[in-house]
Amino acid sequence: MNATVRAVTIALAVFCAAGWPTQTARAQSAVRIDPAKGGLGWLTHPYQARYVPPINLSNSSRLDSLIRAGNLYLSAQDAVALALENNIDIEVQRYGPLLAREVLRRAEGGSLLRNVGQSVAPGPTSVSLNGVSVNTTGAPLGSGGSGVSAGGGIVTQLGPNIPSLDPSIFGYANFQHSTTPESLTSLTNTNALIVDSRTFTLQYSQNWATGTSAVLTFASTYNNLNSPDYNINPFTNGDLDLVVTQNLLNGFGRAVNARNIRVQKNNIKATDLQFKQQVITTVTAVLNLYWDLVSFDQDLRAKQQEVATAEQLLQNNQEQVRIGTLAEIEVTRAQSQLYAARQDLVISQTNRQQQETILKNALSRTGVGTSDLADVHVIPTSTFTIPPQDEVKPMNDLVAEALANRVELLRDNINLESQKMDLIGIKNSLKPTLQVFAELTNNGLAGPLTPLGEVTATPGTFIGGYGDLLGQIFRRDFPNYSAGLSLNIPLRNRAAQADYTTSLLGIRQSELSRQKDINQVRVDVQNAVIGMKQARVRYDAAVEARKLSQETFDADQKKYQLGAGTPYQVVQDQRDLASAQSSEAQAMANYSHAQIAFDEALGRTLDVNHISMAEAVSGHVNTLSTIPAGIPAGVVQ
Repeated sequence: MNATVRAVTIALAVFCAAGWPTQTARAQSAVRIDPAKGGLGWLTHPYQARYVPPINLSNSSRLDSLIRAGNLYLSAQDAVALALENNIDIEVQRYGPLLAREVLRRAEGGSLLRNVGQSVAPGPTSVSLNGVSVNTTGAPLGSGGSGVSAGGGIVTQLGPNIPSLDPSIFGYANFQHSTTPESLTSLTNTNALIVDSRTFTLQYSQNWATGTSAVLTFASTYNNLNSPDYNINPFTNGDLDLVVTQNLLNGFGRAVNARNIRVQKNNIKATDLQFKQQVITTVTAVLNLYWDLVSFDQDLRAKQQEVATAEQLLQNNQEQVRIGTLAEIEVTRAQSQLYAARQDLVISQTNRQQQETILKNALSRTGVGTSDLADVHVIPTSTFTIPPQDEVKPMNDLVAEALANRVELLRDNINLESQKMDLIGIKNSLKPTLQVFAELTNNGLAGPLTPLGEVTATPGTFIGGYGDLLGQIFRRDFPNYSAGLSLNIPLRNRAAQADYTTSLLGIRQSELSRQKDINQVRVDVQNAVIGMKQARVRYDAAVEARKLSQETFDADQKKYQLGAGTPYQVVQDQRDLASAQSSEAQAMANYSHAQIAFDEALGRTLDVNHISMAEAVSGHVNTLSTIPAGIPAGVVQ
């Protein structure tokens, strides 16, 4: 038996040394997937589960470095960096390229593709200025998955079946004792033929993407019979058999049998683009949150100033009523104004608090689940600077820039190319099945000469042990040859025709969808330009309105102090000034939103914010944190 194993091992090694698969090193991403290690190395590696590290819920050190005595001093640049390092939506998408590479590994083995995509998650939105907002849509958290995409299902495969591209070894052993009553004893010279047999089979099979398949089989059977009529007994017969089959029509060529590999390589590119899209979406949302927080700060200062002015007016009115120079009703009027101002202040404070919560949740992997972060007060340190004039370029140039940079269009091109790759295989199924095959078999027989046996024809040819059997096989003393072809022609072929036409119609739909996306990009660019113009006009008008309100308030307050004005007019002027200041803050936020939307429409969000995709993939941003000067650690602000 040991001789059998050694001989077969040598035969298989000679035949398939070039075809044995080797493990190639795969690129590592932010999350590392390591193969499990075994004591026998390469031999046990394909049969062990590969290691995937658990999720990491620790925030980057940048977050702690920006906290000083309960305050988080946050610039716009640091907000973007924290989002790249800690945001959950981006972390989820980091698994996308890893999943795509594992599906490629599956496709390289000849299996069907799996849909493991994860849709791009929309970013968080800011608080309404009307007060604390709540989620009343009834949509569950984390919704937005796309059926099979979220569950990792198998993609249906049309066209010729793709063969398994992983070679396999098959082993078989059988030990048998049989007793057969004989009706014609003159053939065996015994009433019951007793046979003790041992059968060993070892087979190596492999398919190639060209449509070629090969099977190499070594088999040997040892027989010991109780019949005296056998010249050689016990005896061992065996053979080494090679069968090669080649598809010539249906299932022929790498374009057909390796189409899943090519499609999945495209899917890897699409997954990388989807990760980029998630980064753009998240960064856009975080910047909107940040600048809204800045505008809420401005609104809060305006409301605080309104309350301070109302309190001062109430004190002045109370003093004038006490000395008899003002009617008592003016104290009531001032108190009403103070309560209204305090109500506005509370709304502004709660808006800011909720905006802080949303922003901190977007910048932390654990959200505000820890008391350390929940109690931290966010202090924005950046100011939004509105340029003297907006970018002026011809619309055609802006549209051309957007068409070249928008991730959606690049992904559409890749997906359309993949559909055409699939169509090659589907079209191939229209052809009949034509196979040619060839079989080569080397036979052998060996065993000891029985006492009654006679050496005839070829003296000593069959007399010997297992080594003699192997010698006969490898010398090819008793060869068999056969070759032939097989043709299968389906009549009418309606299913294949329907599959091809359906797939081609689907490609036409995808081409129209791509054109729709191109049209939408043009609309996005034009709307972004219009939005920028509108935001600038609103901001300029809000600034002028605030200046005029300030001048009016200062003048009427001076007149009131000189006794020429009325308290009611001062109260009204203060309300107008607070409203104008809030409008200016909102107009500034609207302009920042318009600028961010303009960059997103042109596909330049990452460039404008100096974001490296390598840093986004790794989850580590190399830029240093920015802490305002004069704020040492431990100082309460």
